[in-house]
Amino acid sequence: MAYAVWSADALATCRNEIPMSLTTPEHSPDVYVLAVLGLYVELPDTPPRASPLDEAWARRFYQRGIPFGVIETALLLGSLRRCARAPDAPPLAGIRCLAYFQPIIEELQQAPVSEGFRAGLRLKLQRLCDPAQAVQPSQTTAC
Repeated sequence: MAYAVWSADALATCRNEIPMSLTTPEHSPDVYVLAVLGLYVELPDTPPRASPLDEAWARRFYQRGIPFGVIETALLLGSLRRCARAPDAPPLAGIRCLAYFQPIIEELQQAPVSEGFRAGLRLKLQRLCDPAQAVQPSQTTAC
């Protein structure tokens, strides 16, 4: 499964290859919920489809005014933390609900991160999920 890079400032492509502009998901509850759920189901160890409970959690995040960037960072960070476990550690069960990320969302609300940090998380997850599509070092530019 290829990880689609989702960002509040990027053009995203979901599994059915329909481009969706996510420039301002915070301004529309439906776009926000779809963006959160779209990112969630693209992550490793998550269900292939969001459940009604997942949709309720996404709506709750919107109602609480949590910026999409915080949600995106929490989902990326949570997934990467799972992937970074020691190889000899017992395997974890799959993530069954969007609520799994709630503690990370709270953590990020207390200690916000930069867009650069979020971009780094996106790149790391993309490399883990699809190493063939990851940017080669020769293709990167210095900041």
